[in-house]
Formats: sequence, structure tokens, C-alpha cells
Amino acid sequence: MSAARVTVVGTGPAGLMAAEILAQGGAEVTILDHMPAPARKFLLAGRGGLNLTHSEPLETLLTRYGEAKEFLEPAIRAFPPEALIAWCNELGIETFVGSSGRLFPKQMKASPLLRAWLRRLQGLGVTFKTRTRWVSFDGTPTILAMGGASWPHLGSDAAWVPVLRAAGIRVNGFKPANSRFLVNWTPLFRDRFAGTPVKNVGLSYANNKVRGELMISQEGIEGGAIYALSKFMRESPGEPLQIDLRPDMTIAALAEKLARPRGKESLSTYLRKTVGLPPVAISLLHETNTPATAEGIKDVAITILRPAGIARAISSAGGIARTEVDDNFQLLKFKHCYAVGEMLDWEAPTGGYLLQACFSTAAAAARNCLENLKET
Repeated sequence: MSAARVTVVGTGPAGLMAAEILAQGGAEVTILDHMPAPARKFLLAGRGGLNLTHSEPLETLLTRYGEAKEFLEPAIRAFPPEALIAWCNELGIETFVGSSGRLFPKQMKASPLLRAWLRRLQGLGVTFKTRTRWVSFDGTPTILAMGGASWPHLGSDAAWVPVLRAAGIRVNGFKPANSRFLVNWTPLFRDRFAGTPVKNVGLSYANNKVRGELMISQEGIEGGAIYALSKFMRESPGEPLQIDLRPDMTIAALAEKLARPRGKESLSTYLRKTVGLPPVAISLLHETNTPATAEGIKDVAITILRPAGIARAISSAGGIARTEVDDNFQLLKFKHCYAVGEMLDWEAPTGGYLLQACFSTAAAAARNCLENLKET
């Protein structure tokens, strides 16, 4: 009996994971991608260390997906971080947990992992067809893994959206997620501090609070703590972003330190010595006309304009509506055709949660596809 033929569309992590599981299950797999080489966005993500997943308890990790938790939970439980770590180790890639709990390959790059992965896929007989764009449903069992709409020049250009909509599949509009937000900095502040981190701060937006680090950019503000709030900032515009520059100190403790006479010291020197504020934090007080008091240091308000464009966002929100797929991400209108990864409508902050869900949804779809093919 000849092996079942399955097409995978997209050579990002979701597509490659689906192809591996299918091939290991005995399917004859062909991967299509319109780009000239595989996993362009995956390689770019790896330049910063390739945050694969997170080491926190699974019950906590699942909450990071917000209202998409119920949608993604079965797939992530079936292919959790432990399974992803074991898979890396089988490829010869050792991992480690960073100080923030994030998990990385020891080499801190995507390229060694990708090379080992492609060798495995070639050994399994997977066929790659690059510079080939998927354009329609043709009845072949297919797993679609074409990504969302961020970094389109690396492959995720959302060109598939009209095809699916023409087939009667609801696709919600894409929005930037984990993106920079625009702030109208003064030229003096922007020129001096663009590229400077503001470390160990508390952020609050519309009653949503996080701790972490933010980064001043030419256009505005970004960084892990901003990404964690990006959904709320995008969906509820007009609120101030409130920054606590000393989240580990109470107002009373700050006030006690600031009661020390300033003498002839400049205000910057005084704030640096008394409460440990770095130059960028002190300048934020000036930039926002916030008084250099205990209350002011604990509540710097920044006016956010809007998200920066989706083309440079780390990820995108939106995509195929959850009501269009079953529990295994099979399209309800097309039997044996699945959609996985960022093509689906969910979002998560950075921290390994994005890749974890891409791997997990791909694994769930590929396993179900194999089961369904056995029954035909």
C-alpha cells in the first residue's frame, strides 16, 4: 500500500514540525513555500537568542494566552514545553533556562537548530518546493502553516487571506501584536536616549499591570514589558501608560530618602544618589513634566499615540476565526485540511509562548491528520 501524500504549506516552525510528525508517521510529505529558503522569520527571531518556550509551571504558562487559553490548551498539554525540550535534545541541541525563566538553545542561535532539523527532514524523505505559492484547495490532505502578517518580507505576507475568504472561511483582520507604540518624544530626549533600556519598572495600562523592562526607541517605546501590555494598549487606546520607576520602594520609603537636603547638587545627581534613578529615568520625569517627588517617581504618565505598523511587529493578532476549525485545527469546510500557528486567531506575549503554541498546534494537527488518513 502506497504512503498517503500530504502537503504542508509554509516552512516556519509550525510547518516544519507538522512535516516531521507526518513523515515519521509514514506519510509522503511535500512542503511548499513561496520564499527561496526556509524559516526566514525563525532565523531572524534566533538572532536575539531564540526564546523557544518558558520554564514556568504549565498551569501558569497556559494563562499567558488570555482568552485563547481554552482554544490552545489541549494542544499545548499534548505537546508541552517538556516535549519541546526533549525534541531539541534529540536534534543534538542543548537548552538552558535564563534568569527570566525563558528557555533558549545553549548556542543562542536558530541556525544550528534549523540545520539539524532540515537534515532530519531530508532523512525522512520530505520534499521541499521553494518559490512555490499555494493558491487553492485541491483535495490533497494539507496542513497550512503560512504565518500571520508581521515581517511580510520574510514570508508571512498574509497573501493566503483572499483565497480562504473566497472559499467561505472567516478570517479576522490582522493587527500588530508585540509591537512598538508611538510616542511623540521631544527631539532632545529621542536623540539622547533612543536605544536605552529602562530596567526594573512597573507598568500599568487600563488596570493591567506588569513588571519588567522597556526600551526607548526613535519612534516611541517597546520591550518585553510593553509587549505584555500591547493587547490592552491596542484595544483600549487613549489611556495613559503609567510607569513606576521604583516598584520595589513604597511612596513612604521614597519620601524618606528624598527628605535628605539637596544642597548644591544638581537635581539629576541628587536623584541618582538618593533613590538610584539612572539618567534615562530622570529624563523621563523631565520629558513628561512629572515632579521629582515620591509620588511622581511612582507614577510617570506617558501619552501613547498608536501601535507602530504591523510589518515590524513581532507577531500579529487576527487570522482564521476559531469557529472555522475543530478541536484539532481541521477546517470545518475542508476535510483533511488544517490550519496551524499564527494563521489562527490568537496572540500571546513574548517569552517563548508564541513558538510554543506554533509547535503545539502543528503537532496536534499532524497527529490528527495521520489518524484520519488511517481511516480512509
